[in-house]
Amino acid sequence: MKKLIGMAITAGVLSLAIGATDTEASSYTIKPGDTLWKVASTNQVSVASLKSWNKLNSDAIYPNQVLRLTSSTAASAPTPSAPAASAPAQTGTYTIKAGDTLSSIARSHSTTVAKIQQLNNISGSTIHPGQKLKVAGTAQVVVSAPTPAPTVTAPAPAPATSTYRVVGGDTLSKISRSYNVSVAQLMSWNNLNSSTIHVGQTLRMQGGATVSPSSPVQVSPSSPVQVSNPAPVASKAGQVISIARSQLGVPYAWGGTTASGFDCSGYLFYVYNRAGITIPRTNTTGYYASSFTVSSPQPGDLVFFKNTYRPGISHVGIFIGNNSFIHAGGDRVQITNLNDSYWGKHFDSFKRLNAMR
Repeated sequence: MKKLIGMAITAGVLSLAIGATDTEASSYTIKPGDTLWKVASTNQVSVASLKSWNKLNSDAIYPNQVLRLTSSTAASAPTPSAPAASAPAQTGTYTIKAGDTLSSIARSHSTTVAKIQQLNNISGSTIHPGQKLKVAGTAQVVVSAPTPAPTVTAPAPAPATSTYRVVGGDTLSKISRSYNVSVAQLMSWNNLNSSTIHVGQTLRMQGGATVSPSSPVQVSPSSPVQVSNPAPVASKAGQVISIARSQLGVPYAWGGTTASGFDCSGYLFYVYNRAGITIPRTNTTGYYASSFTVSSPQPGDLVFFKNTYRPGISHVGIFIGNNSFIHAGGDRVQITNLNDSYWGKHFDSFKRLNAMR
């Protein structure tokens, strides 16, 4: 009889122990110093899930508070054969809930933020409730409600028929830098099997003019003017840049206004009128008088220089961003940096044609 009583007591104790273990596994008692994030990380769940399971309206918790670590459905399940945490791993996707972050999702699924970004082809950390993310595997999954990538208005690209004539000293690398394209693209567009080019060769230029990333630059060591590379330009200015670049390498010719030869003011007359901006044929002084000064130049604005071959305003070019300008100067149409040792010390001002208002 005593033996039977002992066995009954032992069975009862074991039952209580098992019950206690189940209770402890599905709840947690807050200790001093705990935070929702710490509790979520320790128990491999998300902060959003903790708040949902415990009907919390904020992240505030207090010592001795008991938090449920599983949903009520999971807690009532007869067996732990399919824990909630394993579902994302089986399906490979996770649906974003309010309060979720990429960091909390990565911790919950034993992965990294970088891996999630790679699987879902995203570069930022912006997510929204209802969005589905792939959290495992290698194949890309289409997100059901993706956040559209911001639309950036780029300068109008050069037409597919834009060309460039190779001049002495040119290389594919140098030309690619001028057009902000790659050597591989130039070779592909022109069916080149090597990087060898020759003077007078006409290269097809696709991809057009682009504005370099924004960064403050100094016009010249001695000039107090600070120029920031501008935001993407309007379509008219983009056309100006495209047409201006298409004439790179055209020889300098005093009084010239055609593609057979330009001087600096004739080059402006040709480029702007081709871009649909009607301006008269005048000289640098005339264009200086028919424009207004700007402190933050945009591609398509004018750059004036003084005291070059004569006193006063004597040369003009078109600002293209990246602290550079394109102009008919020297022996041909070319791109020059404003920090150039010669042009930097003759810099006068940035102005915008009245016709561009």
